[in-house]
Amino acid sequence: MEVVGKIIQVLPAQEGVGRNGNPWKVQPYVLETVENYPRKVHFEVFGEDRIKANPCDIDQLVTVSFDIESREFNGRWYTSIRAWKIQQGDMTQVAAQPAAAAPAAAAAPAPAAAAAAPVEPTVALDPFDATAGDGTSDLPF
Repeated sequence: MEVVGKIIQVLPAQEGVGRNGNPWKVQPYVLETVENYPRKVHFEVFGEDRIKANPCDIDQLVTVSFDIESREFNGRWYTSIRAWKIQQGDMTQVAAQPAAAAPAAAAAPAPAAAAAAPVEPTVALDPFDATAGDGTSDLPF
């Protein structure tokens, strides 16, 4: 899954040693989505190598790829959002850039035959208009 937003908080990193004796490190962040009704999302980057590979700063626009996991402890459920990749900038805008180049190509001079052809307006028919169509409908209404 992915979410696009702006980093609004970089929380203190947490670290420790697991039951097996291996050290671990988690870097939590809070992201605010860029929507009409923005939402705040708390997510974590787990592992020192991933933390170094995916640095984030406050007010930075990012696309976060993540997994959601829930687990039970003493009869209560806890949900974690673990990021596995963070891309800098809004990747939806990058994907839209080739489409923005299309109007520039359309502005190029067209062949004379295509330019001289008249353009007929298209009329959208209302599917609920009883007067529209050719009158061959056998429906009683």
